[in-house]
Amino acid sequence: MTRAPSLIGRWEAEDCGVLTVKEFCRYATAVGDDAYAARARAREAAGEPVEAPPLFLAAMMGWEDGPPEDELRPDGLATRESPCTQGLPVRLVHGGQSVRLAGVPVAGARITASRALMSADRKGGRSGEFVLLGVTTRFTAEDGTELMAVDETIVVLDGGTAPDDGKGGAA
Repeated sequence: MTRAPSLIGRWEAEDCGVLTVKEFCRYATAVGDDAYAARARAREAAGEPVEAPPLFLAAMMGWEDGPPEDELRPDGLATRESPCTQGLPVRLVHGGQSVRLAGVPVAGARITASRALMSADRKGGRSGEFVLLGVTTRFTAEDGTELMAVDETIVVLDGGTAPDDGKGGAA
């Protein structure tokens, strides 16, 4: 909570690079849309625009190859997915998200993800105190057109406690 007030509303942009049909097809296959790849490859071969599968942008945890395992936090997240908690003995749990669709990303488009901490609220429950972080990520095309916005809640727990599973034990 000490770091949060100075970070609220400060936007950081990340160049996500140029979207590819291959990335779209890999994502679609991973979520069980097996027919997508054939449709996408046919559109690509015909020289037609290839639209990203629904929620493709929201599903991306990062745009780089990924950090080496020894650079991950103890909870398995990359540092960039841990707003204002760098170096603290805490665990993070993603508590949900809402997505606003504004446009459809297409292969060949350069995308920018801009992210900001929007709120930080201290709460308490059966498992003790925790903090709820509200984070917004906006995905825009090169011309600045917003394609999608994602509002998410991140639950920050003390690194030494486990959430109660409702049966008297740790989850």
